[in-house]
Amino acid sequence: MKTIFLLLTTVCLAILTLIPKIGEKDEITFFLVGDSTMADKPYAGSNPEKGWGQVFPLYFKEGIRFENHAKNGRSAKSFRDEGRWDVVMKSLKPGDYVLIEFAHNDQKINKEDKDAYADSSFRENLTRFIVEVREKKGNPVLATPISRRSFDENQVLIDSHGRYSEVVREVAAQMQVPLFELHKKTVALIEQFGFEKSKELFLHYRPGDYSVFPEGKEDNTHLSPTGAFKVCDLAVEELKRELPELEKFLKE
Repeated sequence: MKTIFLLLTTVCLAILTLIPKIGEKDEITFFLVGDSTMADKPYAGSNPEKGWGQVFPLYFKEGIRFENHAKNGRSAKSFRDEGRWDVVMKSLKPGDYVLIEFAHNDQKINKEDKDAYADSSFRENLTRFIVEVREKKGNPVLATPISRRSFDENQVLIDSHGRYSEVVREVAAQMQVPLFELHKKTVALIEQFGFEKSKELFLHYRPGDYSVFPEGKEDNTHLSPTGAFKVCDLAVEELKRELPELEKFLKE
Protein backbone atom coordinates (compact mmCIF):
# COMPACT_ATOMS: atom_id res chain seq x y z
CA MET A 1 0.00 0.00 0.00
CA LYS A 2 2.80 2.37 0.93
CA THR A 3 4.49 1.63 -2.40
CA ILE A 4 1.30 2.43 -4.32
CA PHE A 5 0.88 5.69 -2.36
CA LEU A 6 4.44 6.77 -3.15
CA LEU A 7 3.97 5.89 -6.81
CA LEU A 8 0.75 7.94 -7.05
CA THR A 9 2.40 10.86 -5.27
CA THR A 10 5.32 10.81 -7.71
CA VAL A 11 2.99 10.70 -10.71
CA CYS A 12 0.86 13.60 -9.37
CA LEU A 13 3.94 15.74 -8.74
CA ALA A 14 5.20 15.04 -12.24
CA ILE A 15 1.87 16.08 -13.73
CA LEU A 16 1.74 19.26 -11.65
CA THR A 17 5.14 20.36 -12.93
CA LEU A 18 3.74 20.26 -16.47
CA ILE A 19 0.75 22.47 -15.63
CA PRO A 20 1.45 26.25 -15.82
CA LYS A 21 0.97 28.13 -12.60
CA ILE A 22 -2.13 30.29 -12.31
CA GLY A 23 -1.55 33.52 -14.26
CA GLU A 24 1.61 32.16 -15.87
CA LYS A 25 1.50 32.46 -19.66
CA ASP A 26 3.93 32.43 -22.51
CA GLU A 27 5.32 35.86 -23.32
CA ILE A 28 3.44 37.67 -26.10
CA THR A 29 5.52 38.31 -29.20
CA PHE A 30 4.89 41.40 -31.30
CA PHE A 31 6.24 40.92 -34.82
CA LEU A 32 7.10 43.92 -36.99
CA VAL A 33 6.89 43.40 -40.75
CA GLY A 34 7.73 46.17 -43.19
CA ASP A 35 10.38 48.17 -45.01
CA SER A 36 13.32 50.44 -44.20
CA THR A 37 11.26 53.04 -42.34
CA MET A 38 10.57 50.37 -39.70
CA ALA A 39 13.73 48.25 -39.93
CA ASP A 40 16.59 47.96 -37.45
CA LYS A 41 19.65 49.95 -38.53
CA PRO A 42 23.28 49.10 -37.74
CA TYR A 43 24.62 50.53 -34.48
CA ALA A 44 28.23 50.14 -35.58
CA GLY A 45 30.11 53.35 -36.26
CA SER A 46 28.56 56.77 -36.57
CA ASN A 47 25.09 56.04 -37.94
CA PRO A 48 22.19 58.31 -36.93
CA GLU A 49 19.58 56.50 -39.06
CA LYS A 50 16.92 54.64 -37.08
CA GLY A 51 13.83 52.72 -38.10
CA TRP A 52 10.87 53.44 -35.85
CA GLY A 53 10.49 49.70 -35.20
CA GLN A 54 14.01 49.74 -33.79
CA VAL A 55 12.95 52.22 -31.10
CA PHE A 56 9.43 50.93 -30.40
CA PRO A 57 10.42 48.16 -27.92
CA LEU A 58 11.96 50.78 -25.62
CA TYR A 59 8.45 51.91 -24.72
CA PHE A 60 7.48 48.55 -23.21
CA LYS A 61 8.20 46.61 -20.05
CA GLU A 62 8.45 42.86 -19.46
CA GLY A 63 5.68 40.56 -20.64
CA ILE A 64 5.89 41.37 -24.31
CA ARG A 65 8.81 40.85 -26.65
CA PHE A 66 9.49 42.23 -30.12
CA GLU A 67 10.86 40.68 -33.28
CA ASN A 68 11.60 43.22 -35.98
CA HIS A 69 11.62 41.48 -39.37
CA ALA A 70 11.33 44.69 -41.40
CA LYS A 71 13.99 45.03 -44.10
CA ASN A 72 15.30 47.82 -46.30
CA GLY A 73 13.94 47.96 -49.83
CA ARG A 74 11.19 45.39 -49.37
CA SER A 75 7.68 45.55 -50.73
CA ALA A 76 4.78 43.40 -49.58
CA LYS A 77 5.50 41.15 -52.56
CA SER A 78 9.28 40.83 -52.20
CA PHE A 79 9.01 40.28 -48.45
CA ARG A 80 6.96 37.18 -49.21
CA ASP A 81 8.93 36.10 -52.30
CA GLU A 82 12.21 36.10 -50.35
CA GLY A 83 10.80 33.79 -47.67
CA ARG A 84 10.84 36.44 -44.95
CA TRP A 85 7.13 35.99 -44.30
CA ASP A 86 7.64 32.24 -43.87
CA VAL A 87 10.12 32.95 -41.07
CA VAL A 88 7.51 34.99 -39.23
CA MET A 89 4.84 32.34 -39.72
CA LYS A 90 7.08 29.59 -38.34
CA SER A 91 7.62 31.56 -35.11
CA LEU A 92 4.08 32.87 -34.70
CA LYS A 93 2.13 31.50 -31.70
CA PRO A 94 -1.59 31.84 -30.94
CA GLY A 95 -2.15 35.22 -29.32
CA ASP A 96 0.90 36.90 -30.87
CA TYR A 97 0.61 40.14 -32.87
CA VAL A 98 1.89 40.97 -36.36
CA LEU A 99 2.07 44.64 -37.34
CA ILE A 100 2.40 45.11 -41.12
CA GLU A 101 3.52 48.37 -42.76
CA PHE A 102 4.37 48.55 -46.46
CA ALA A 103 3.95 51.00 -49.39
CA HIS A 104 7.22 52.92 -49.73
CA ASN A 105 8.73 50.38 -52.11
CA ASP A 106 5.49 48.91 -53.44
CA GLN A 107 4.68 52.16 -55.23
CA LYS A 108 8.02 52.05 -57.06
CA ILE A 109 7.33 48.71 -58.72
CA ASN A 110 5.03 49.99 -61.45
CA LYS A 111 5.38 53.76 -61.68
CA GLU A 112 3.40 54.04 -64.91
CA ASP A 113 0.29 52.46 -63.42
CA LYS A 114 0.97 52.47 -59.68
CA ASP A 115 -2.67 52.98 -58.68
CA ALA A 116 -3.67 49.81 -60.51
CA TYR A 117 -0.94 47.91 -58.67
CA ALA A 118 -2.16 49.31 -55.36
CA ASP A 119 -5.66 48.05 -56.08
CA SER A 120 -4.55 44.62 -57.24
CA SER A 121 -1.32 42.99 -56.07
CA PHE A 122 -0.75 45.26 -53.07
CA ARG A 123 -4.30 44.74 -51.82
CA GLU A 124 -4.05 40.99 -52.40
CA ASN A 125 -0.78 40.69 -50.48
CA LEU A 126 -2.14 42.58 -47.47
CA THR A 127 -5.24 40.39 -47.47
CA ARG A 128 -3.16 37.20 -47.62
CA PHE A 129 -1.04 38.38 -44.69
CA ILE A 130 -4.15 38.88 -42.58
CA VAL A 131 -5.72 35.55 -43.53
CA GLU A 132 -2.53 33.62 -42.77
CA VAL A 133 -1.97 35.28 -39.39
CA ARG A 134 -5.55 34.48 -38.41
CA GLU A 135 -5.15 30.87 -39.54
CA LYS A 136 -2.46 30.55 -36.88
CA LYS A 137 -4.70 32.30 -34.34
CA GLY A 138 -2.52 35.40 -34.31
CA ASN A 139 -3.61 39.02 -34.30
CA PRO A 140 -2.91 40.93 -37.54
CA VAL A 141 -2.56 44.72 -37.42
CA LEU A 142 -2.10 47.04 -40.40
CA ALA A 143 -0.32 50.40 -40.46
CA THR A 144 -0.50 53.07 -43.11
CA PRO A 145 2.98 54.16 -44.27
CA ILE A 146 4.69 57.08 -42.58
CA SER A 147 4.75 60.20 -44.72
CA ARG A 148 7.80 61.38 -46.58
CA ARG A 149 8.98 64.94 -46.13
CA SER A 150 7.70 65.74 -49.61
CA PHE A 151 7.24 69.51 -49.88
CA ASP A 152 6.56 71.14 -53.25
CA GLU A 153 8.10 74.37 -54.56
CA ASN A 154 5.62 76.35 -52.46
CA GLN A 155 6.63 74.47 -49.29
CA VAL A 156 3.30 72.64 -49.20
CA LEU A 157 3.49 68.99 -48.11
CA ILE A 158 2.19 66.65 -50.81
CA ASP A 159 0.99 63.05 -50.46
CA SER A 160 3.55 60.80 -52.13
CA HIS A 161 1.75 57.53 -51.31
CA GLY A 162 -1.53 58.10 -53.14
CA ARG A 163 -3.79 55.05 -53.32
CA TYR A 164 -1.47 52.94 -51.20
CA SER A 165 -2.47 54.51 -47.88
CA GLU A 166 -6.11 54.37 -48.94
CA VAL A 167 -5.87 50.67 -49.81
CA VAL A 168 -4.39 49.89 -46.38
CA ARG A 169 -7.36 51.64 -44.75
CA GLU A 170 -9.83 49.85 -47.01
CA VAL A 171 -8.35 46.41 -46.33
CA ALA A 172 -8.31 47.08 -42.59
CA ALA A 173 -11.98 48.05 -42.67
CA GLN A 174 -12.99 45.16 -44.92
CA MET A 175 -11.09 42.55 -42.92
CA GLN A 176 -11.93 44.19 -39.57
CA VAL A 177 -8.37 44.43 -38.29
CA PRO A 178 -6.85 47.18 -36.12
CA LEU A 179 -5.26 50.03 -38.06
CA PHE A 180 -2.35 52.22 -36.96
CA GLU A 181 -3.02 55.47 -38.85
CA LEU A 182 0.61 56.55 -39.15
CA HIS A 183 0.26 58.32 -42.50
CA LYS A 184 -2.20 61.00 -41.43
CA LYS A 185 -0.43 61.42 -38.10
CA THR A 186 3.02 61.85 -39.63
CA VAL A 187 1.60 64.31 -42.17
CA ALA A 188 0.31 66.36 -39.24
CA LEU A 189 3.66 65.98 -37.45
CA ILE A 190 5.69 67.19 -40.43
CA GLU A 191 3.34 70.11 -41.01
CA GLN A 192 3.53 71.02 -37.33
CA PHE A 193 7.33 71.09 -37.49
CA GLY A 194 7.23 73.10 -40.72
CA PHE A 195 9.41 73.15 -43.81
CA GLU A 196 12.76 73.82 -42.16
CA LYS A 197 12.45 72.25 -38.70
CA SER A 198 10.98 69.01 -40.14
CA LYS A 199 14.44 68.23 -41.52
CA GLU A 200 15.28 67.21 -37.94
CA LEU A 201 12.90 64.24 -38.31
CA PHE A 202 14.80 62.86 -41.29
CA LEU A 203 18.41 62.48 -42.41
CA HIS A 204 19.54 66.03 -43.13
CA TYR A 205 23.20 66.48 -42.24
CA ARG A 206 26.08 68.65 -43.37
CA PRO A 207 29.42 67.23 -44.50
CA GLY A 208 31.32 66.21 -41.39
CA ASP A 209 28.31 65.91 -39.09
CA TYR A 210 28.56 62.11 -39.20
CA SER A 211 31.41 60.03 -40.57
CA VAL A 212 28.94 57.70 -42.28
CA PHE A 213 27.87 60.67 -44.43
CA PRO A 214 31.20 62.32 -45.33
CA GLU A 215 29.55 64.40 -48.07
CA GLY A 216 26.46 65.19 -46.03
CA LYS A 217 22.97 63.76 -46.49
CA GLU A 218 19.54 64.93 -47.62
CA ASP A 219 17.09 62.06 -47.19
CA ASN A 220 13.39 62.83 -46.77
CA THR A 221 12.23 59.23 -46.31
CA HIS A 222 14.36 57.67 -43.58
CA LEU A 223 14.28 58.72 -39.97
CA SER A 224 16.74 60.38 -37.64
CA PRO A 225 16.68 59.41 -33.96
CA THR A 226 14.35 62.36 -33.35
CA GLY A 227 12.05 61.20 -36.13
CA ALA A 228 12.05 57.58 -34.97
CA PHE A 229 11.03 58.54 -31.43
CA LYS A 230 8.36 60.95 -32.67
CA VAL A 231 6.85 58.23 -34.89
CA CYS A 232 6.94 55.82 -31.95
CA ASP A 233 5.03 58.36 -29.87
CA LEU A 234 2.34 58.27 -32.56
CA ALA A 235 2.43 54.47 -32.73
CA VAL A 236 1.88 54.29 -28.97
CA GLU A 237 -1.15 56.57 -29.34
CA GLU A 238 -2.51 54.20 -31.97
CA LEU A 239 -1.78 51.15 -29.82
CA LYS A 240 -3.76 52.64 -26.93
CA ARG A 241 -6.68 53.28 -29.29
CA GLU A 242 -6.59 50.08 -31.37
CA LEU A 243 -5.01 47.53 -29.00
CA PRO A 244 -6.01 48.64 -25.49
CA GLU A 245 -5.34 45.14 -24.14
CA LEU A 246 -1.61 45.80 -24.64
CA GLU A 247 -1.56 49.15 -22.85
CA LYS A 248 -0.67 47.37 -19.58
CA PHE A 249 2.74 46.53 -21.08
CA LEU A 250 3.67 50.18 -21.68
CA LYS A 251 6.21 51.77 -19.37
CA GLU A 252 4.86 54.56 -17.21
